[in-house]
Amino acid sequence: KLLNWALFLACSFKSCFGVFFLIHNTRHGPVFTQEPSDSIFPLSTEDKRVFINCRAKGNPPPHYRWTVDGREISTESDPNYSLAEGNLLIKNPHVVNHRGVYQCIATNTFGTIVSRQAKVQFAFLENFSRKSRSIVSVREGQAVVLLCGPPLHYGEIKYSWVFNGRRGFLQQDARRFISQRTGNLYIAKVEALDAGNYTCAVRNMMTNATVFSSPTPVVVRGDAVMGEYEPKIEVQFPDTLRVSKGSSVTLECFALGNPVPSISWRRADGNPLPGKIKINHSTGVLEIPYFRPEDAGVYECVAENSRGLNVARGQLLFQNVEHLQWVHTPKDADIAIGASLQWECKAMGNPRPAYKWLKNGQILPKEGEIYVEAGKLSITRISLSDSGMYQCVAHNEHGSVYASAELKVVASPPDFTLRPVKKSTVVQRGGEAVLECRPYASPRAVTSWWRGGELLKDTERQTVMDDGTLRITNISKFDGGRYTCVARNHFGTSSSTGTLVVKDDVDPTRITVPPLSLDVTTGQSLVLPCGFKNNLIVLLTWSLIGFLQTSVLWVFIMSECIDGTSGDLMVRNIQLKHSGKYVCMVHTEVDTVSAAAALRVTGPPGPPEALAVTDISDTTVQLSWGSGPDNHSPVTMYMVQAKTPFSIGWQTVATVPDSVPGQMMHATVRDLSPWVDYEFRVVAINSIGVGEPSTHTKQIRTKAAVPKVAPVGVSGGGGARGELVITWEPVSEEHQSGEDFGYIVAFRPAGSSTWIQTVLASPDASRYIYKDDSIEPLTLFEVKVGVYNSIGEGQFSRMVRVFSAEEEPSEAPLSIWARAVSASEIEVHWKPIPSGSSRGKILSYEVLFWEEGSRPSEPRRVRIISATTALLSGLKGNTIYLISVRAENSAGFGPGSPAFNITTKKPPPNRPPSNIEWKLTNSKIFLNWEHVKAMENESEVTGYKVVYRQAWNSMTSVLETNKTSMALQIPSGENYLIEIKALTEGGDGSSSGPIRIPKMSS
Repeated sequence: KLLNWALFLACSFKSCFGVFFLIHNTRHGPVFTQEPSDSIFPLSTEDKRVFINCRAKGNPPPHYRWTVDGREISTESDPNYSLAEGNLLIKNPHVVNHRGVYQCIATNTFGTIVSRQAKVQFAFLENFSRKSRSIVSVREGQAVVLLCGPPLHYGEIKYSWVFNGRRGFLQQDARRFISQRTGNLYIAKVEALDAGNYTCAVRNMMTNATVFSSPTPVVVRGDAVMGEYEPKIEVQFPDTLRVSKGSSVTLECFALGNPVPSISWRRADGNPLPGKIKINHSTGVLEIPYFRPEDAGVYECVAENSRGLNVARGQLLFQNVEHLQWVHTPKDADIAIGASLQWECKAMGNPRPAYKWLKNGQILPKEGEIYVEAGKLSITRISLSDSGMYQCVAHNEHGSVYASAELKVVASPPDFTLRPVKKSTVVQRGGEAVLECRPYASPRAVTSWWRGGELLKDTERQTVMDDGTLRITNISKFDGGRYTCVARNHFGTSSSTGTLVVKDDVDPTRITVPPLSLDVTTGQSLVLPCGFKNNLIVLLTWSLIGFLQTSVLWVFIMSECIDGTSGDLMVRNIQLKHSGKYVCMVHTEVDTVSAAAALRVTGPPGPPEALAVTDISDTTVQLSWGSGPDNHSPVTMYMVQAKTPFSIGWQTVATVPDSVPGQMMHATVRDLSPWVDYEFRVVAINSIGVGEPSTHTKQIRTKAAVPKVAPVGVSGGGGARGELVITWEPVSEEHQSGEDFGYIVAFRPAGSSTWIQTVLASPDASRYIYKDDSIEPLTLFEVKVGVYNSIGEGQFSRMVRVFSAEEEPSEAPLSIWARAVSASEIEVHWKPIPSGSSRGKILSYEVLFWEEGSRPSEPRRVRIISATTALLSGLKGNTIYLISVRAENSAGFGPGSPAFNITTKKPPPNRPPSNIEWKLTNSKIFLNWEHVKAMENESEVTGYKVVYRQAWNSMTSVLETNKTSMALQIPSGENYLIEIKALTEGGDGSSSGPIRIPKMSS
């Protein structure tokens, strides 16, 4: 057969022509190139069409059918379905009518195959019922659960809640929790401010659609207050949960109680939680990403308040699911009638798969000559009816995989059409003649040779061989003539005739320029010569006898090529697979000669073999391996590479010796991190280049050791009075070196010799607060942070100096005054507090303000940094506000100034300018409008503001006037938009809305 690499045959002679063998496109049954897969389609898109893919190759091209839930789809009777080549198109899909399990069926004259089954679903989200929801009445201090009751939906859903129709969603905290399993809102302890309307919002993450429920009114009764009680865990995770490797699992836990319970997590076996676990302490959610076997176990959620505690627990089980993969599949077979067939298929998976066989899409029955056992299929004494497409299906509870093969049963009478007896065979007298008889027949034909009407039998000079070939030695003139081969089987008889010509004095063919054996490197190109001398018609072939098989490269026919003919072979971009023995063979009617040359291709080494890991310690392992093929260039050195969950791809690691020589098949890998999972591989290098890496080892974990990496970024400061705040950067999981990792925080007053130490048993800790009311503000401490694990204590960080917290400012800001800027804004000014009233730097000021008559316990706040003025906005018009200012340092806020009141200005008129008239004259726009008269509770109109811009531009221009008319000088040739507003001391009035002025001619 032809090879799939670039080969060219060069021919140089006076008159010659070439004929190349071509690969013909054989007829065969269907083979899938694309199969449908499980899919979820969103139904909110504008394009109301869904494609389910299916393509198959075959000769003749296959036609397609589809089934859904085992029922065949009729594209003629159901207008929603149509075919686009093999793909199934669903128009205007319906969430119920068109969901299901789909299967594609491809058929041509050779048989039928079915695709894997694909589950098709549609993501959708219906609207909530518009029915009003009942009022929920609850006492202050009591708990409440608001039910969401989501509408019908499919696809991933996210739940949120809206409070009193405000923009943005309700924020979760230690008191309020939204379950993403049920959508319900849980309030652990109701406060007076919780009264209002609650709306459940449901968002489909695939369609991006959001729907809102009717509001649930919550009334907080003031007639009695709920007493304190112990936590009641209202939201908890299942008792048993199976989790597959690599997936992410989220556990919810939330408790009702008074006081509000705190939520914490732990493992029942006492082992610490892995550092990769993410815990949201405020919302009671624990997430374990990249689940592994060691993450399995019993997890406990602890809800605690001053009245007691409660525990919920559940077990996470590691589920080792391995997806089905083929190890061995059946291959297409062409088998003669009456012969036998054995096929086997084998797949890997967990749970172990079962098998079934299909023929042309139907279950293969066990009957007659057919025997099926698990993944094995046997057919004895094959008949024509056994032809067709066969499929082996491996399946378990997690899915199915399909493998197909075609069985062609060959049954035909002898046929010489493609391989007749050679019409003329020229042989030199005294030589040898070989006449082949190779008809196509199934079953194999019985052959005989005839000359004239005489049946030829074996003699001393002539022999009929087992394959039907007639061989005649020591040829004489009398052997010339016509020879006929007759072939018979039980389907018929056929014959073919050729002539044997005997000649005298024919010069033998000679190869004058034979190819030479060469050593080459991958990527090079070369020409192998083959020059010959003859005076007869020539058939020249090049063949490669490689390591695995013999391949015919080219067949070239030459006629009457005299005076130094040649058939050189060019090989481009040589690769290792091109090594072997190249044979140039020249055939004439009389004789055949050949010449051969060995081509040895040198390249980078192959992958090392049998890589093994032994002698695992905390920082070293021993690696050993076997040598792979050196590809004709000795290995000069080996390079060891490793990969961990913390590395980016494969990294070269340090070894002993530093450079592993090519004759050494082992090395010690050093400088590894303790208690880390590693995979290793080895790469060989020779003078040509770097070879392919070996197969990597299974994941191993180095032994635990005392941690060697101390925390960095140790610092601190700030906090409330009487506190020493110490912070640091947590040590990464890669450098924790063992289980039960934690921190040792040591500190002492500057000048003291005695260290105070505390232990934090959490690998994620990054902050410690030491509280002692006797600590003077800004006391200097010496601080260091160390590490430990189950093996022992590690190093401490370098010592740093940290000040304790400051004292809050002791005085309020002075000389506070304010002015009403408009109906919605007040400008506040003050002088900074004296430097002696705060032991520390003032970080900011906070302005507190509230309406007269409202509760001052919940004022609005504005924080100002490095300034002594603030603008309060979003206020009500003609309203009295009380204002107080206080200073802040790192210890907290100082006392507020005495509250003083100020009234905002009356609001501007609610009515826009009306009866607006305009006209165009000489590039001017003349505007007139009716005066806006203020009501008694509105600010008087002092003038008007005219805002204008070009229609395509967002940049605006503004002119003010105290009249009710204005002339604007505007360039011609543009469209303009104009708005008019009333001006008052309370702010701008309502806009007239945009007035479009069309283009003016120049």
